[in-house]
Parts: sequence; C-alpha cells; structure tokens
Amino acid sequence: MPVKVLIVDDSGFFRHRISDLLSGDSRISVVGSAQNGREAIEQAKRLRPDLITMDVEMPQMNGIEAVRVIMRECPTNILMLSSLTQEGAQVTIQALEAGAVDYLSKDMRAWMEHSSTLERQLRDKVVELGSSRVAKRSSIFSSTHADSSKSMVFRPEPQSPAKTTASTRSIQPERQSIASRQASTPERFATPRSVTNRAVSSAGKKSIPAGCKLVVIGSSTGGPAALQQILTQLPANFPYPILLVQHMPKTFTSVFASRLDQQCNISVKEAEDGDKLLPGRALLAPGGHQMIIDPRGQDKVKIMPGDERLTYKPSVDVTYASVAKSFGKNVLAIILTGMGADGCDGAKLLRQKGAAIWAQNKESSTIYGMPQAVVNAGLADAILDLSEFGPLLSNRRTS
Repeated sequence: MPVKVLIVDDSGFFRHRISDLLSGDSRISVVGSAQNGREAIEQAKRLRPDLITMDVEMPQMNGIEAVRVIMRECPTNILMLSSLTQEGAQVTIQALEAGAVDYLSKDMRAWMEHSSTLERQLRDKVVELGSSRVAKRSSIFSSTHADSSKSMVFRPEPQSPAKTTASTRSIQPERQSIASRQASTPERFATPRSVTNRAVSSAGKKSIPAGCKLVVIGSSTGGPAALQQILTQLPANFPYPILLVQHMPKTFTSVFASRLDQQCNISVKEAEDGDKLLPGRALLAPGGHQMIIDPRGQDKVKIMPGDERLTYKPSVDVTYASVAKSFGKNVLAIILTGMGADGCDGAKLLRQKGAAIWAQNKESSTIYGMPQAVVNAGLADAILDLSEFGPLLSNRRTS
C-alpha cells in the first residue's frame, strides 16, 4: 500500500514541486495539501496521512506550532523542510523537539533544478518515515515546549543547570594509534572474515564495562531526540568522555551542540581539531567532516575534511574504526535510530577488539536501520529501549 502524504507549504511553487517529485513514485500517494499550519491540522485529522511534509514559516500558524498540535491531537510522522541557514537550523532543531522526526534542506536552487539527488533523498525519506510507526516522544520535550497559542517560532531558551567543571586529566595513551593509511582513506575498513552471530536478549550486558575509557554514540534519523533524551540524564560528573556522531549538515551540528549544552549537565560542544577528550564532555562531530582520534595522541580528536567518496559526513563507521584502533576493548559503543547501516562495519572492528556495543531496540527507534544492521550481524551485547540508556550510563536502575 502506498505511503499517504500530506504536503504543507505556503508557497504554491513548493507544493506543486513536492507533489510532482513524489507522484512519480508508485510507493507514494499524495492525498492532500495545506497552505498554513491551521489547514495542516485540519487535513491531518481528516485525511490521516502516513507522513506530513511541513514548511516552517507560514501565515496564521507556523510549522512548529502545527507540529506541536498534530503530535498532541493526531500523532503523525512529520518531515520538516528547512533552509540551511543559521536561523533555519535553529528552527529545525526546535521542530525536532516539538515532535518532527526528520528534515530535508530547502535549497531553492536545488528544488528549481531537476536534481536526481534531491528527488532520491526526498522519496527515500518519505517512504522510510511514512512506512514506520509514529515514534515515541520523550516527555523531556513537552516540558520545554512553548505555549502553542503564542505566535512564536523562536522561544526563550531554558536556563541550563550549573555545570561542574570537567576534570582536566587526560586519557593515558595506549600503544596502538591510528595508521596513517586509515587517516587518508577512512572509507576502507578491515572487515573480519567471520563474525559470530550471537543471540542477544534485550537484557544483554547492561553495565558499562570495566576499564571503559570512552563512550561513542552514533545516530541518524530520529537521533537528535534520542540524544537529547539520553544526554540530559547524565550527571555533570559523568566519568567518561563522549563522542557523538549524528548525520547532520555543518550549520545544524553547531546549533544542535549549542542546544544540547544548554539543556545538559555535562558539557557539549561541536568538535574542533585538537579538542581534548575530557570526562563529562561530549564532542559532536561537525557536519561535512570526519572525527577520529588524533594519531599523535589518544587524548584529543582530529577533524578531517569529509571524503566525497563517503555517503555520510560525518560517518559513524569512520569514528568507530578510529576508536577501535586507539582504545581497543576500553570502549562502550552505542548505536541509535537511523536509516541505512552506517556504524555496522566500524562495530565489527570494535567487536574484534573486545569493546562493548549497545543497540537501540526497534520499538523505540524512529527508523530501525542502523541498530538493526548491528543486531543482525550479531555484534550487540545488549538491545535496549531508548529509555534505558540514560539510567544505565548514570548507574541508575531502570523502571
């Protein structure tokens, strides 16, 4: 059965352009359109689409306010269309907090041209998101939402709790460092000839491994909400450095890191070349680049230009592979919701070294692609609900 789509945009050009792109795919059926947020809510209730494409700036009611109402009254997967500007990134992050599951850039030039890349991205996202159930939303978001009756796109930022200064102790170097060949060709990984398929229960190994020196988290579609739910539960004195790899453009990663830093007790920043690994600090890989452990020393990261041959920039595989070489078994790797299989090859290398790997379960994933690839390869030590990660990392019992 085709995915039913409702198109919401105040621009007649974009409504028709999106409809034209989607109508050429037999997997998709455009069931309606709306010019503003209020119409979107009415159409969503009447048509019950599988997916809504949502513009941000619209008359009468903007996209973020419409997302909040729709998620409250008739929950539906929503794909935001947003510009790649600083303002567009801020609004998009707020839309994801309001309940939207993903976004696609709204570059006028690309949309006016007949871009096969844009067409493929749009169709694939619509089919994947429209075919998935409506993901569970964290109660964290509802506590930060502005009153939907107020006509505001930007709402006041919440006051962040006082942060404890992270310890300045550095991670002790290990004997093995990243080979220069990997740094120059990060897309090639030494995949083991055989990986043992192990039956993993949802219980698995639910504890941070002894000797852990680093936590690495990879995510894509649905990742911003998942990361926010996990990281906001960590205490300021969290004893490990954290590396975050979320599929996002450069403008979005800087805004997202800043947003997380305001909301979390730990420190969160967009990674820069030479940043040190410190307990209680999370470094987010910058969009369009790759983040690895510096070959000259394990106590800092190296940021490299994104290789055009790689689909993902940043790539979870690249960071996982680098961490496997530098830290071996002393790693806890977490793979969260996302389309595709990025992270699986890197997880194989981590498994070879004896590192611990936790995967998000299907029930709490927006898209069960990346974690499913790791689980199906027999690489996961534990398969966890999204609600379990924060308490387990904080050594608290889950309900």
